[in-house]
Amino acid sequence: MVYGINLYADGGCRGNGNGQPGAIGAAAVLFKKRPGRWRSKHSVALPRNPPPTNQCAELTAVILALSKALEEYDKMLTQPRFDVTIHVDSKYAIGCMTEWIHKWRRNGWTNQRGEPVANRDLIMKASALDQRLKQLGSVYYQWIPRDENWRADQLCNENMDRQPIYI
Repeated sequence: MVYGINLYADGGCRGNGNGQPGAIGAAAVLFKKRPGRWRSKHSVALPRNPPPTNQCAELTAVILALSKALEEYDKMLTQPRFDVTIHVDSKYAIGCMTEWIHKWRRNGWTNQRGEPVANRDLIMKASALDQRLKQLGSVYYQWIPRDENWRADQLCNENMDRQPIYI
């Protein structure tokens, strides 16, 4: 038996980090039950130190989606093949998870300029979760246009709206 799950993930940042004091960020995930129906939603605020960036937020959204998918599997009474599709509007996050990570590992976690890979900690965490899920079935990362991911974006923005602003 195969059990498929669709998650929509998004991350966002205001003040976009890079050392900017007062930057805030959040990540959000929604479970799609069937067309037009959402089963559950989750969001988290990003740590403020170091200041968050959009890339950190997008990777955190992927981590949240992978974690929630594993939690969903753990609740099941049976152990079906588990096929997970994560819909994101971040080509950066998809590239990290499907293509670049293999090059970076071979190159000792340095990029083409010979510099340390940014967000290595988040990429490694996401990769570990990805590998755990792949032992249960498959994980597919589907790029979607931003306007098709508006619910996850809205949930992310609602989280940031609730965060206090420090200057």
